[in-house]
Amino acid sequence: MNKLAVLEGLLFIMGDEGVSLEDISENLEISKEETQKLLTELQNEYNKDRHGIRISLLGGKFKMTTKKEHKEYYQKFLASEKNNILSQAALETLAIIAYNQPITRAEVDEARGIASINMIRKLVARDLIKVSGKSSLPGRPNLYRTTNLFLDYFGLTSLDDLPKIEDLKDDNEEKDLFTSNYKEQI
Repeated sequence: MNKLAVLEGLLFIMGDEGVSLEDISENLEISKEETQKLLTELQNEYNKDRHGIRISLLGGKFKMTTKKEHKEYYQKFLASEKNNILSQAALETLAIIAYNQPITRAEVDEARGIASINMIRKLVARDLIKVSGKSSLPGRPNLYRTTNLFLDYFGLTSLDDLPKIEDLKDDNEEKDLFTSNYKEQI
């Protein structure tokens, strides 16, 4: 088994949450020293010019992050017209946040029944949602809420313009909370 490849996969699947040296060591069933050597080897590989990501230690956890020197390209890509279409998962996540804000990622996950970290990351990058504070729950997770761009995107004056959940429940058919009532504006 190639432990360097497994380490790379662990970092990828953990996304923004990252993973600690201790957890990597435990998962790979190797010493912390050997884990640190693997991390250093992987960091050195990703620091080469041919890679657009790197391995960073942030908040005591190792994470895959983009290189700062490429930031303008990432922003340009996210802002391009062809990337402005929202997926069903994005619309679902936005609806949950819009109707329950402020809300933690764990609460969004619970409502969706699936991990939402990647979707939340994309929605923050597109400025449709933002971190609006910290919850008083253990670990003080971030609270998310919609932005003014969210209102603009869906042609809303305020959150009061969202369809009432009660009205949506009156329809016996299952509906998407946004696409059924609003046309995407691109």
